[in-house]
Parts: sequence; structure tokens; C-alpha cells
Amino acid sequence: MSTMNNKNLKDSEHLHFSWTITKLLSSFFLLVSLFYLFYSLGFLTHSYNCAQKKPYPYYPLPTINHNVNTTPPQVPFEKTNISHIVFGIGASSRLWAHRKEFIKLWWRPNETRGNVWLDQPVEKTEPSEDHLVPTLKISSDVSNFKSKNPRGNRLGIRISRIVSETVRLGMENVRWFVMGDDDTFFVTENLVKVLQKYDHNEFYYIGTSSESHMQNIHFSYNMAFGGGGFAISYPLAVALERMQDRCIERYPALFTSDDMIQACMAELGVPLTKEIGFHQFDVHGNVFGLLAAHPITPLVSMHHLDLVEPIFPNVERVEALQRLIGPMKVDPYGLMQQSICYDKARHWTISVSWGYAVQIFRGVFVARDMEMPARTFLNWDRRADYTGFPFNTRPFSRNVCQKPFVFYLSAYDGLVNHTLTEYIRVQPNPDCKWKMPDPAQIQIVKVIKKPDPHLWDKSPRRNCCRVQPTNEEGTLVIDVGECRKDEIVE
Repeated sequence: MSTMNNKNLKDSEHLHFSWTITKLLSSFFLLVSLFYLFYSLGFLTHSYNCAQKKPYPYYPLPTINHNVNTTPPQVPFEKTNISHIVFGIGASSRLWAHRKEFIKLWWRPNETRGNVWLDQPVEKTEPSEDHLVPTLKISSDVSNFKSKNPRGNRLGIRISRIVSETVRLGMENVRWFVMGDDDTFFVTENLVKVLQKYDHNEFYYIGTSSESHMQNIHFSYNMAFGGGGFAISYPLAVALERMQDRCIERYPALFTSDDMIQACMAELGVPLTKEIGFHQFDVHGNVFGLLAAHPITPLVSMHHLDLVEPIFPNVERVEALQRLIGPMKVDPYGLMQQSICYDKARHWTISVSWGYAVQIFRGVFVARDMEMPARTFLNWDRRADYTGFPFNTRPFSRNVCQKPFVFYLSAYDGLVNHTLTEYIRVQPNPDCKWKMPDPAQIQIVKVIKKPDPHLWDKSPRRNCCRVQPTNEEGTLVIDVGECRKDEIVE
């Protein structure tokens, strides 16, 4: 009985404790609810009038003018032009008085930039001539460089350092450094067109090898021959400047500037990018065969103009080059470009080297033969040995009836939509007994051509030419232009 009473007492105490906890929790939640209710009522009663008060700093949005372009201005990409190129011309004080005349032919005052680097000061030119040639500079002393040159001079070292010395001038807005000699003739428009193909922000070493197989073997097929000119992109020139003097010290046996440059390029890991429009002209004699069958690429430069015969007959070298200036102005991209066609009625083969010469052959010569240069020149060793050239050539025919009738440029005219160039024969041809029409009846050749500013922006292809009917006695009229659909030389 006593045990049962104790159990009931404990149950009663447990119930009383649970009820107390429940009341406390209920009171707590009631107080929280009332507090939240009064807080909410107070917020509603004292809320801000947004039209009158601004609890935070207020900045009105700008009014958008939809007529104004709000896109950030973009700097347009500028294609490489002549102002982005700096020329470094290696020259000799002994030959400067004569060779500056070559430079005057292609230098464009107030447009071209660059310097002529001499071994020592020369007599100043007339003040009126100052702007006709690049600024004259004197190369740094190179007597401290090691050299095993058997000739006992350091000319190659001096010339090779023109790149670095030009970089150190700190000229602005430079993309390319172009090297050449004082007897190098540049077609600047075509030089620009070639360099536009390449990214000047990358490492590029652009030029070509020699026309002499032995010269290439003696030096390197991977070397740009500097007389024909070569181009180095700005970042590559900067990299070269940082290491060139150390590089030269590692090659004391080299004695020409070109192979010193190539040796340093090899250390920088930069190969030669070949552009065959640069012409070293390591040949002797008459370069007519090379120019009359120019490869399908822009004519960029010609070198050794003091060694080869004048490119036009019966005139001095400088005067001969002056004849090219007119065609260069009206259609530089088409200069020296070959076209091949036939006068089927008279069984003649015709080759046009625009702006330079026209050839008429008796009989039919296939295009495959006509695009090979005729060997009007000797190789570098002054021998008539066709194995001395690293390209295909064809013999200059000994048959008097197969000798071409050559008509050289005599006049040009840049008309509104086309150009008109005229060519005349200045040298007689021997008599021929073949029973077929004689090209001697032609006194003048007129070539009509429409300049194509996008010629080198397309895949390379030789222009086509077509013989046109004419009532002018003694005149051959030829139309030159882009090949039409399905038009071939056959």
C-alpha cells in the first residue's frame, strides 16, 4: 500500500513538471509573436515616403541617346605600307658618288624611311639632293671583332651590323627592316605587297638565294643574299640586336655579312622564308632572259646593276632603269609579268614581259618552254654552263629563223581604265629563208592592259594575252589581262 502511494506521487510530480515546461514554451512563442506583430505595425506606420526621402545617396541614370554609338572606339587594323618599313643600305664611301644614282631612282622623298651606312664620311651632296637619298650614317668601329678573313678587312662584320645599328636608332612605328646594297634597285610597291602577307609581330627572315648554284653551295641555300635584299620583322630584329655581337664572335671564319646574319638566324632558330622576287643577279652578261620570263611573283628588287649589262640596249645603266619608272607608277604589280599567246593566222608565238619587252617567234613554242628563262647570261664563273643554275633554263637558239624579234618598251600611257604601252625593235634580225610570214613587217607592238590592284591577293596565275585585229599597218595589238573562264594557252 505504501509502495503504490509513492509511485502515484512521483507520476503526479512528473506531470506537473511537463505542464510547467509546456506553459513556459507557449509563453515564449506568444511573446515572440506579439513582438513581431508590434514591430510590423510600427514599420508600416513609420515607413519612408520614397517620393520625399532618399535613405541612400541617389544618382540619376544618364539619358541614353540612341543616335550615338556607345560601343568603345576600335582602332582599325592598318595594312602594312611603305611608312612601316625602314631601309638599311650598305654602302662604300669609295663608290658612293656613282651608286647614289641607283638609289635616287627608287627612293621616294617624304615617304620612304631609312639610312645609308658608310665606312667613312663622304663629301656632302648638294643641299637640293639631300631629300633624294636616305640619311647618311657612319657605321660603328668593328676593329675589335675577331676575324680570319683572308682579305684582311672586316667589311662583312660592318655590313651585317646595320640591322642592329638601325634598331638602336629607336625609330617609331616600324614593322620591317629591309637590307640592301647601294647598287640595289627596289620596286617599293611590290616590296610592300610581299610583306603584307606576313604578320610583322612574328619572327620572319624573308629573302631568297642566289642564281648561282655554286654560290648557294659555298654559302647556304638557307641564306638570304643581301644584295638582292632581305626583310626582318621588328621583333626578330630586336632579338638579333641583343645577341648579334656575341654571335659574330663565334664565327670569325665567316667574311660576308649575309652568312653572318644567317648564322645568327640559325642560333635564333628562324629559317629563311623564300620570296623569289628578290634578285641577287649572281650572273654575268645580259639578264634579258631572266627578266623576260620572270617567275609569277612580284618583282621586288634587282642587284649587281654595275656588273650586268644595262637592261635596255644602247643606253647607260641608270638611264635604262629610268625607263621602268613610268610603268612602275601606272601598274607596279604587273611589271615584268610574262604572258604567252599565239598569232594563229601567222603561226607566231608571242611573249609579253609587261613594261619591259615583247618577243615574237616564228613557229609555235609551248608554254612550258617559254616560261623558262633563255640563257642570254653566263653563270657566276663566267661560263655558259646551264648546270651552274639552281633553276631551269633553255638555250638561246642558234638557228637564225628561231631567234626572237625583240621589241623594247618605248612609251607608256596610263589611261582612265587601262594602260597602253608601246614597244619597238632596236636591233635587226638576220635574214631567214623560211616560207612563212616574217615578223620583220611589224614595226611597233601596242599592249593594252587593265591594271589589277588585287593581282597578288589571289592565287598566282600568269595573265593571258590575245592578239587583236587592227587596220594599222606594221602594228601588232595585244590585249593582256586576267584569263577568262576556260581560257588556256594552247
